[in-house]
Amino acid sequence: MQQFSELVKLLSNSTKTNEKLAALSQYFATAPDKDKTWVLALFSGRRPKRTVNSTQLRNWCIEVANLPEWLFDECYHTVGDLAETIALLLPPGTKPISAPLHYWLEQLMRLEKADESVKHDFILQTWDALDRNERFVFNKLITGGFRIGVSQKMMVNALAQTYQIPAPTLSHMLSGNWNPYQVTIEDLLHLHTSGADASRPYPFYLAYALEDTPQALGSEKDWQAEWKWDGIRGQIIKRENQLFVWSRGEELITEKFPEFQSLTAALPNGTVIDGEILTFMDGSPLPFQTLQTRIGRKNITKKQLQEAPVVFLSYDLLEYEESDIREEALAERRAKLEELVARINDPVLKLSPVIGFESWEELIEQRLTARSKGSEGLMLKKLSAPYQVGRKRGDWWKWKIDPFTIDAVMIYAQKGHGRRSNLYTDYTFAVKNGDQLIPFTKAYSGLTDKEITEVDRWVKQNSIEKFGPVRTVTPTLVFEIAFEGIAASNRHKSGVALRFPRINRWRKDKPVDEINTLEDLKELLRKYESKE
Repeated sequence: MQQFSELVKLLSNSTKTNEKLAALSQYFATAPDKDKTWVLALFSGRRPKRTVNSTQLRNWCIEVANLPEWLFDECYHTVGDLAETIALLLPPGTKPISAPLHYWLEQLMRLEKADESVKHDFILQTWDALDRNERFVFNKLITGGFRIGVSQKMMVNALAQTYQIPAPTLSHMLSGNWNPYQVTIEDLLHLHTSGADASRPYPFYLAYALEDTPQALGSEKDWQAEWKWDGIRGQIIKRENQLFVWSRGEELITEKFPEFQSLTAALPNGTVIDGEILTFMDGSPLPFQTLQTRIGRKNITKKQLQEAPVVFLSYDLLEYEESDIREEALAERRAKLEELVARINDPVLKLSPVIGFESWEELIEQRLTARSKGSEGLMLKKLSAPYQVGRKRGDWWKWKIDPFTIDAVMIYAQKGHGRRSNLYTDYTFAVKNGDQLIPFTKAYSGLTDKEITEVDRWVKQNSIEKFGPVRTVTPTLVFEIAFEGIAASNRHKSGVALRFPRINRWRKDKPVDEINTLEDLKELLRKYESKE
């Protein structure tokens, strides 16, 4: 545990990629094998289930530290992170235990169905056995807030250096449905030779945003254009007479979309298709808000199947006739995909249409019609390109349409988490409705570090009221809020919900009297719904 906590400390404090990479490589070269497997799981989102809730941790810390509740809460609001607050408040341990990371995690997992008294005793004994840094990491693992500045790509590159395996091959090995409690690092790194998980997806290829004009890409004849769909990126896999559906976040979501079960018989074994899960009706995609009614539900009702039917809009073929064809050119993969979809002829499996264009100027005009087609913009893909791993610059570009914008005033501020736990970085914004200010969205991204520091200082000087961690502020700071979509919502006082809201710019030039109104939002909603 000490070795892992030192790794986390270094990764959290360093801003240098090479330094982080070296630390990870050193860890994978020297740590116990079981710990390596758990670290791979933690850094790729396979965290253990929460066996103890935040309220229990809070109460047990108050008990051990002998603090009044109000003082703990004040400390928590100041620090901004529960795991760190508890680590700072607990008295020094008296019975140190030197045990590896996997020991603590496996002990924790065994408590899933234990009585609260058993969990209480285990947590207190563990706190007493760990030093402050180890406790912090342990608490993070319990609370589910374990987020370190390490990308999947960096982790894979570090492991590739240690085991001398190409990074793309490693990415595929680490994909799929595996449990760190049940497999070893050696099991994972030999999945390509024996015992392979039939459900295992391929690492997704991700596009960069096109910030220049498309003319900078060269001849239009070298490129394929498609609409950029606003759904759930996924892969449909048919192997060993079984069908699997994976999301881009490496979540197995087969059971959430029963419509796809017809493909179990239709698709040949050894097929992997990349595409987008969309709610679809009358030949057109429905707004993302419709798809949200299906997300996160364990049981899908007949009504939901009728009101939010889904399709898989396919745009790439990664495995064909039990062979990995990712190294083939896009043009060749697309031809195979078109033939397969036509042969299957199943209404739940559709083909993402290719947009015909003779010049970049013509495509620029077509892009302006994206919203009317339920699209976010265009995807540009090089016809000669293989299907790569992760985000690579050069062959795939996303060319999104300009977002909607609304000028609004900040009315609430709250401190962030992690490195920003001492700064006010989470803001709530309002528009005018007569003499009232109506909150309509929250946003916490879009400002520079310098602007965040400036806003934080302003919030501390202009707070009016305090509600726990939230501060009501004088409504004078105006910001331009950008967002991708808007929908009616009964859950919000404004009556609307935004898709991907963020701060576009700080409008220091605009007074509060000139911000947008609630009617402006509703008019935007009417126009958006009419285009949908």
